[in-house]
Amino acid sequence: MSITMFGIPNCDTIKKAKKWLEANNVEYTFHEYRKNGISEQMVREFCDALGWEQVLNKRGTTYRQLSQQQKDMLNADSVVSLLVEHPAMIKRPIIDIDGSKHIGFKADQYQQIFNS
Repeated sequence: MSITMFGIPNCDTIKKAKKWLEANNVEYTFHEYRKNGISEQMVREFCDALGWEQVLNKRGTTYRQLSQQQKDMLNADSVVSLLVEHPAMIKRPIIDIDGSKHIGFKADQYQQIFNS
């Protein structure tokens, strides 16, 4: 089983997810957007698999700093380039398990994912 977690290391949710994986002896690779890069293809895959509305993190400061016009013009096409430019606006974490993508972290969610 190949598992990759995508995100930024100083995110509290990433820290919780990593802690859960390590406590449950789940081996994974961490892909840090800023260090390892992010591509349009990667973001498009996230959006295709999970839905762009789910991938876009509207709670963060980066999103809140967008103009109302930028927010109003967001759609499946425009969001990809915005997320490549501002990876902090990608909801975290995204995990890829052998091509199957999941978003967010809740202990019971991970319990279900990794015990099935």
